[in-house]
Amino acid sequence: MKTLIITDVQHDFMPGGALGIATANEIVPEINAIIPFFDHVFATLDWHPPHHISFADTHKMKPGERIRVGTGEQILWPVHCVQGTWGAEFADGLHREKIEAVFHKGSDPKVDSYSTFFDQSRRRSTGLADHLKKHNLHNLYFVGLATDYCVLYSVLDALELGFAATVIRDACRAINLDKWDEEKALRAMRDKGAKIIFASELKKRE
Repeated sequence: MKTLIITDVQHDFMPGGALGIATANEIVPEINAIIPFFDHVFATLDWHPPHHISFADTHKMKPGERIRVGTGEQILWPVHCVQGTWGAEFADGLHREKIEAVFHKGSDPKVDSYSTFFDQSRRRSTGLADHLKKHNLHNLYFVGLATDYCVLYSVLDALELGFAATVIRDACRAINLDKWDEEKALRAMRDKGAKIIFASELKKRE
């Protein structure tokens, strides 16, 4: 059985949003078109409390600056996807009827969370992995935002957890703080064992 993971397709990541990604709106009809090809569909939402550690405003700094958090580095972002706000809701037009469950991430004010499975410290699970394993769902396909952050970390964690992972690259978009970040992310996922396909390939297989 094939399982689709829709990652963070939210208003704040759409063009014009608080952390808008150019052309992110284009993936919505692409995702809608492939949903019928899957046996199961789950989604995640970035779900930050106010004054989250990843917000530049929390530190009176500017987006793009970096701080040390524990033993790692934290990129600071504009305030985005705050719990209960319009920006944190699913993007307009996304078909939600087949979404069986929604998993929230980034809800700890002191730890960021790119992955759909764990926060950056790997101390808190979103519950997605346990849910998938409970229902014997191991063949995962990832779409959403952003290729070079949340999709990347989700796929790497999926592979480490023993899932098969496929990225549908034209149903994802990257932030590209550096213009090569998307290609670096795709290469990193492929090198760890993920498959990278286009939506058209998925349709041809059916």
